[in-house]
Amino acid sequence: MPEKRVNDADLVRWSEALAGIARTGLAFTQSIYERERFEEILKVAADIRFASGHNEDEFASEELVSGWINSVGHGVAGYVTPKVAVGAIVGNDQDQLLLIQRGDSGVWLYPTGWADIGYSAAEVVVKEVEEETGIEVEPLRLVAVFDGLRLGARSLPFYSLVFHCRAIGGELKPHPLEAQDVGWFSENRLPEPLAGAGHWKELAFKAVRGEQVDVMFDLPRRSTWRA
Repeated sequence: MPEKRVNDADLVRWSEALAGIARTGLAFTQSIYERERFEEILKVAADIRFASGHNEDEFASEELVSGWINSVGHGVAGYVTPKVAVGAIVGNDQDQLLLIQRGDSGVWLYPTGWADIGYSAAEVVVKEVEEETGIEVEPLRLVAVFDGLRLGARSLPFYSLVFHCRAIGGELKPHPLEAQDVGWFSENRLPEPLAGAGHWKELAFKAVRGEQVDVMFDLPRRSTWRA
């Protein structure tokens, strides 16, 4: 039987899953005994998070546990679920793709941001693209639902809803805080570093060229908790 290898992404996913279970348990129980058990699970989750050796600082582990505990809500409001991000695949008449260079990391990616309460997902797309790039868009259809942990996110579990949009106006103008730069790029002249292009580049340019695309999503694993 072939050896199953565990990588850093597995450790992060296991850690976040355990932490989510424990925080949800803390939100629903008043039992001192159960609370102690759930808090112990959080400590194990933090140990798993730092098991890759990238950070062996015990104080960083303690801060992670403290942050998890401080984020616990009460009852249904405390049920821990992934956050929701909304992204936009925006094309123009030259079959170019709109990309931003993110202000925090310097990597290039399609416009994306956290969903805001009170807005539909499509409304968030319109707002985020204009705020980050200056371009006005019309959402056409949903083209992808990604799991952030499978995309390599390490800081926070989230789902990303990605819409194909058409540019209908505006001028390129990067947001002073959220984007270092913005631009239109053809498939053979993409900027670097480009975040996660292996997951979405082919889909994005098919949509931009007007080809029919199915909604992309992460298929269920045969065994969810094995590498």
